[in-house]
Amino acid sequence: MALLDRIQTDMVAAMRAKEETKLNAIRMIKAALKKHEVDSMKPLDEATELQVLGTLIKQRREAADMFRKGNRMELAEKEEVELKLIESYMPAAPSEQEIDAAIAAAMAETGVTAAKQMGVVMKAAQAKLAGKRVDGKALSEKVRARLS
Repeated sequence: MALLDRIQTDMVAAMRAKEETKLNAIRMIKAALKKHEVDSMKPLDEATELQVLGTLIKQRREAADMFRKGNRMELAEKEEVELKLIESYMPAAPSEQEIDAAIAAAMAETGVTAAKQMGVVMKAAQAKLAGKRVDGKALSEKVRARLS
């Protein structure tokens, strides 16, 4: 089932169950996807959908951190509920072993040993982990640790 169709079904279910928080979060996700579709003037493919959802996840994490720093726990919790809902539409995250294997394969494939060429390894590792939800910051830290 296409992501927008799945979101629409979940939205109807949330309306029927009168789950206001879930409904608002689903509407926000749908609006972001539709906006990107209208802006790009072409239908969304899976990679683009994942990119939009990834952006929403990053925004929610940053907002929750800011609310925590501002001592606004109720708003931070709201952001985290939205974050969990958005993550439910994302593919599974790779395990630590899969990430380590992808980094090792990328390093062997590119032959890079210096930290100056970290970008080459990152690109190859991300290609190996395509289709999975990978946190770029965590991946870059692991690659940097392996290269130094």
